[in-house]
Amino acid sequence: MKLKSTVTACLVMSALLGSVALAADSDTDRAHPKAFVKDSAITTKIKAKLAAEHITSLGRIKVDTDKDGVVWLTGSARTQEAVDKAVAIAHNTEGVTDVKSHLKVKHDD
Repeated sequence: MKLKSTVTACLVMSALLGSVALAADSDTDRAHPKAFVKDSAITTKIKAKLAAEHITSLGRIKVDTDKDGVVWLTGSARTQEAVDKAVAIAHNTEGVTDVKSHLKVKHDD
């Protein structure tokens, strides 16, 4: 019986410690709900604008926004024109302070 209690206690502790490790995200602004909502709203606006422009490589473009309104674009697009369009869309989105593009042109997969 003591073994079962000890094993159960260890499992509970490891589950709790695992949750704490996941919560300790390196993106510190996520700890503040207002900053997270703002960042998410900017990211969502940019993704919606990209979709509206029918950029076919949208699924290969990752958009992330930090707490200061800086947008990071990573991934690839099929043409330089699509890369330039994605950067312009990000720049022209309300709340964006800067755009860091790490997009590459990749014609086909």
